[in-house]
Amino acid sequence: MQTSEMAELHYLVPPDPITVLPSQFSYSQNNTPTFDQFSRFSNPLLYDLQINPQLQNFNPQPTSFSSNSTSDEADEKQLCLINERKQRRMISNRESARRSRMRKQKQLDELWSQVVWLRNENQHLIDKLNKFSEQHEQALQENAQLKDETSQLRQMLSDMQL
Repeated sequence: MQTSEMAELHYLVPPDPITVLPSQFSYSQNNTPTFDQFSRFSNPLLYDLQINPQLQNFNPQPTSFSSNSTSDEADEKQLCLINERKQRRMISNRESARRSRMRKQKQLDELWSQVVWLRNENQHLIDKLNKFSEQHEQALQENAQLKDETSQLRQMLSDMQL
């Protein structure tokens, strides 16, 4: 048999639960139990215990029996302390997670603020670059005009000297 645990109560489960059913259960074609003699089940638990000795191993009490109440109290206190520690740890973990989320949110807010500032700065630099590019184009055009004017004036001067 296999030992199972549920809500700190230990009970025994047979490896194949179908084999421990009393003979009053039969199976239909879809493997579901049916009652052949329902009248004999005035108290099914008592009947199962009388018919099937394997079910007598069922023990709804904790597996550690102790006639000494002080050890039971000590065990209970120890379980209480363990539960309190678990509760404190759980609260502490939740608080730590909350602080971690707050730090993460603060970092995220700072990063978004930095993104906004950098985008503004980038736009400002782009505007400045465009302004200087326009001024450069104007200066190049002016230089080209002045060179043309200079060459025309030199041509006029050379014509006058001849």
